[in-house]
Amino acid sequence: MAITAFGAGGGPAAAVDAAPKRRSWVALFLLLPGILYLVLFFIVPLVSLIITSLETQSPDGAFAYGFQWQNYVDSVGTFGTQIWRSFFFAILATVIALLFSYPLAYFIGVKARRWPLLQSFMLILVVAPFFISFLLRTLAWKTILSDDGPVVSALKGLSLLGPQAHITGEPIAVVFGLTYNFIPFMCLPIYTTLERLDIRYLEASSDLYAGGWATFRKVTIPLSLPGIVSGTLLTFIPAAGDYVNASQDFLGGTSSTMIGNVIQSNFLVQENYPVAAALSIVLMFVILVVVSVYVKRSGTDDLL
Repeated sequence: MAITAFGAGGGPAAAVDAAPKRRSWVALFLLLPGILYLVLFFIVPLVSLIITSLETQSPDGAFAYGFQWQNYVDSVGTFGTQIWRSFFFAILATVIALLFSYPLAYFIGVKARRWPLLQSFMLILVVAPFFISFLLRTLAWKTILSDDGPVVSALKGLSLLGPQAHITGEPIAVVFGLTYNFIPFMCLPIYTTLERLDIRYLEASSDLYAGGWATFRKVTIPLSLPGIVSGTLLTFIPAAGDYVNASQDFLGGTSSTMIGNVIQSNFLVQENYPVAAALSIVLMFVILVVVSVYVKRSGTDDLL
């Protein structure tokens, strides 16, 4: 077969050279809307937030850029307790959500395959909370867990709570609210992974004389690890910055304030914008470090 090539005068070689250039321009054109969206709604606000976090306040109350790194030191020193409490609550809620979500996702994705109607019905039950406002769901639990609500009344009737004990306003209520509100974010990624699980792997493990626990630990868990990592990230990240559940207007109290409540208060109430911005940057940075280490250690780097 003869190979034909022409020089710069224009011919097949010139056409071949021009094809990649056209494809690159087309790809850039298709990416342009996404790039503009990212710049306008992420890069620009992030730069503005960093600039705000370095501002200084003049005696008349006005803010001006002053490269004030001390804002970060003062913010972390003043609200360090709320920062650690936020991550503790978020980790605890993530672990509890995983313990509840994995058996549920396993049943829907693996065991319920033989009953498609049951599988669809249970999926609807998992997704159903998304059709109700986040605020309304949390407010409903405040009513249910109130001192006059059925839960506290039943626990007091069983002598499991003292006469003056209560649930709302305590850390347990905040962790419960975080767990409840973010369980769908944990369950759905795990279900998606388990629903694609090839049952023949489980059958092969059984044929090789592995017990149920060994099969679950050495076959099911590793194959569903991407869903577990995705679910924990989707739960932990918003839970760490949540300010609704920990608010005193909902499930929280003075002893359960999270960093999201501090940022909200400094930004909307006290109008201390540099402190609010500095705390937001610190929260973002710590979450990024924790997530990067977690994904790296779990061996699912492709999720980043």
